[in-house]
Amino acid sequence: MDAGSVTCSPARHQILRRKSSQENLDRFIPNRSAMDFDYAHYMLTQSKKGKENPVASSPAKEAYRKLLADSLGMNRTRILAFRNKPPTPRDAVPSEWSSVQQAKPVKARRYIPQTSERTLDAPDIQDDYYLNLLDWGSGNVLAIALGNTVYLWDAADGNTSELVTVDDDVGPVTSVKWAPDGRHISVGLNNSEVQLWDSTSNKLLRTLRGCHQSRVGSMDWNNHILTTGGMDGRIVNNDVRIRAHIVETYSGHHQEVCGLKWSASGQQLASGGNDNLLHIWDRSVASVNSRSRWLHRLEDHTAAVKALAWCPFQGNLLASGGGGGDKCIKFWNTHTGACLNSVDTGSQVCALLWNQNERELLSSHGFTQNQLTLWKYPSMVKMAELTGHTSRVLFMAQSPDGCTVATAAGDETLRFWNVFGSPEVAAKATRKAVPEPFANVNRIR
Repeated sequence: MDAGSVTCSPARHQILRRKSSQENLDRFIPNRSAMDFDYAHYMLTQSKKGKENPVASSPAKEAYRKLLADSLGMNRTRILAFRNKPPTPRDAVPSEWSSVQQAKPVKARRYIPQTSERTLDAPDIQDDYYLNLLDWGSGNVLAIALGNTVYLWDAADGNTSELVTVDDDVGPVTSVKWAPDGRHISVGLNNSEVQLWDSTSNKLLRTLRGCHQSRVGSMDWNNHILTTGGMDGRIVNNDVRIRAHIVETYSGHHQEVCGLKWSASGQQLASGGNDNLLHIWDRSVASVNSRSRWLHRLEDHTAAVKALAWCPFQGNLLASGGGGGDKCIKFWNTHTGACLNSVDTGSQVCALLWNQNERELLSSHGFTQNQLTLWKYPSMVKMAELTGHTSRVLFMAQSPDGCTVATAAGDETLRFWNVFGSPEVAAKATRKAVPEPFANVNRIR
């Protein structure tokens, strides 16, 4: 071995290795002031003497030894014994904190009123499943078509006004739909025409002709595009800014189109018809040259598909409801066309609305209970059933704040339900700039 070499014992090598690696190891450090080192030394040295070769002693001597050991405290069996008691263990969480945690209130279940908060008369409303006669605009004004007349009810002050009464040869009114700006409204007629009105001035801006060959029972807006669906099975996109308003036509239904809903992105259109078909159209796929190029053709429903609702918290989720021969609510992934779930409601599904603040879905029904059903999504557990209408609840509309729902039925009543409650967080109203699609309408007749 070289003179300069240094050897280390295994224990020392282990200690050096630990120090060099800077391992964070816990070790017990006793309180030396609490130890009896004299007794410990005696027990380690003297007490072991004679154990291997015991020396016989008299009973008197043994008794004296035991008495002396008791007096001097020498009968302990433990060597490392502490004079002081071990400290009382402390809770990991202070008791006052734990009590606060236990006292934290559980989120209370939202109260859902079982009766409508307001009821208005709706005489002469048509008891027709395929029409869409009720809509609530972003300006907080409700539009309802009763026979040949469209009435406007201002939710802010409760005042009712008449927008238009059409002649018998063009009526009755078969659909109404507010534009995104909450000021302009489209009125579909039984004679296949569509009128565009300015609700502020009660002025007819223009009439769209040539779109359909029979009544227009469904409509929806996508910015400046008004999409109309007719009894002839046609779906027409109308650009209301230009004179030649028909820009696209979708052909896929062979019976009346009774449901139309654009997605929030404005990219996909869902259409339901009396032919039991549900189509998903994509604007990037469908065009004038390929007007039959639907994205998905869904044939799972066994009755007319009128009730359609796009999910507000998942852009590619669509809920659809079937008529009396189907009675099902189905959920679709519109990117893949897959049916995610199907729930048998037991009655005709007339309309669907999503809660804007919670994961809930509201459905309105026809025979036999004529009820509203609130479902928890995605479990589809019934949260409440609201009754009051004595005829099928054909039409539903949601207030701009998403809290109140208006329903109209064949019993000629209009009811208002506080079914969705109030938003948990009251945010300041920030109104988005809405494109003005009617800038040039006044010059077009």
